[in-house]
Amino acid sequence: MIASPWDLILTVVFLATGLICLGDLIARRIGRPADAEGLADEELIDINHAVMSAAMILMTWVTVLDAVTWAQIALFAIFALALLSALARAHGFPHRVELVGHVVLNAAMIWMLAAMPLLMAGMDMGGDGGSAHAGHHGGGDEMGLMATPVWADVVNTAFIVACALGAAWWLYRAAVARGHRMHALCHALMAAGMGAMLWLMNL
Repeated sequence: MIASPWDLILTVVFLATGLICLGDLIARRIGRPADAEGLADEELIDINHAVMSAAMILMTWVTVLDAVTWAQIALFAIFALALLSALARAHGFPHRVELVGHVVLNAAMIWMLAAMPLLMAGMDMGGDGGSAHAGHHGGGDEMGLMATPVWADVVNTAFIVACALGAAWWLYRAAVARGHRMHALCHALMAAGMGAMLWLMNL
């Protein structure tokens, strides 16, 4: 799905984010009181990002059935709704911004899954980079039919910018936060990796 060497780079990135979130989730579950019920917001975020990391790795390497794609879309929509409900319990501006950031990343993931055929329409299936460039920008009658629509380019660019802003925010939080910074760095890496993948799909 993604050309070399980006497939390997993104796999390493999302493997790192997935393992960090799983490690944090295990640590939180071990450390929480025995009588605590339900999922804490931080645990929900860890699960969300671990699943998202696995889905991104899968998307990097293989094309899945439409049913699997729509199942993933439904799953990340559920995560987004759960994170939106957590906004009502959020305390403080940074916490609210971070929850909104996670919701935006879920929206970007849903967009990526749903719009993948459009985003990759201009890519050359035969390996000729020049033909791919012409197809994406509407050059040639046959390849022009495969060009990515302008509106899809615009929406995709908006999500790339949103991912970049999210990465910048979490880098800032990692710089100013006291104590455990790995979580913020993990989220920054996730946002940057997602933005890069959206960009690569739309080349």
